[in-house]
Amino acid sequence: MHARVAALRFHVGRSPEISIAHEFRPPPYGGANQFLLALRKALRRRGFRVEAYRIGKNTRACVLNSFAFDESRVRRSRRSGCTMLHRVDGPVAAYRGLADGADDRVVELNREFADVTVLQSRYSQLAYEELGIEFRNPTVIPNAVDPEIFYPAPRAPDARLRLITTSWSDNPNKGLATLEWLDANLDPAEVQLTYVGRTTAAFRNIRTVPPQSSEGVADLLRAHDVYLAPSRNDPCSNSLLEALACGLPAIYLESGGHPELVGSGGLGFVADEQIPALLAEIQESLAVFQARIAVPSLDEVTENYLRALGLSAES
Repeated sequence: MHARVAALRFHVGRSPEISIAHEFRPPPYGGANQFLLALRKALRRRGFRVEAYRIGKNTRACVLNSFAFDESRVRRSRRSGCTMLHRVDGPVAAYRGLADGADDRVVELNREFADVTVLQSRYSQLAYEELGIEFRNPTVIPNAVDPEIFYPAPRAPDARLRLITTSWSDNPNKGLATLEWLDANLDPAEVQLTYVGRTTAAFRNIRTVPPQSSEGVADLLRAHDVYLAPSRNDPCSNSLLEALACGLPAIYLESGGHPELVGSGGLGFVADEQIPALLAEIQESLAVFQARIAVPSLDEVTENYLRALGLSAES
């Protein structure tokens, strides 16, 4: 019994091999939280000890998220021999719709902490380059979703096309104007549009569902046919990845990282007026578009993170 207690104390006192500087929150929450939950799960499944913020003598790597971490805690505990990976999206001013200094803060943190930088899309990499912003040792690794939650399933046929969109944020750049146009112009007898998440809008025809757990979102996605991604300058939409992983082709605004994620598994629009015709095109060949969906797997993305950290067997 004493040996077991001693072993337990030793296990609890050991420093983690990988630290993630993030306050994990139960869903529903934002896309970064969703991805980091999935990454932590995948790392632990590979045998790594993973904790939030704690950096000790056995910590070999630390993942920092954009500007959304407590830099004073990281600054106090950082040490040589621990590789610091800075996960960056954006440009933040582009998808927030205002220059509030967030991108400048990201650059400052990158210069102070980063050994390597992960950008979530080629779009982000090129957009920052156009701004003359350089990051330390950049590489592009997209997000991925938990395959135990987000997976495809057969759908029962319905007379109407079932269109869905999801969002945790009520930022207008997430596509409010497009939703208002569709609410006024889509024929509800032909297309049922469901919005899941937070919104300040009062829709007439769009069915609204409050924020759900990850499992609840996945169940709703699997009950629909097509996903709508109307957000602007979104670098790597976790909501879009969740829908694709559930087997939904996407209608997406040709902006940000959407075209990279969707590939040939959907159709893009530049004007709201194009959406009805695109929906009809997908509905006519739904199985074809479903077969074209290809999303990065969580295992593949986790391996790429480990490679960037120098912790992969392939490094």
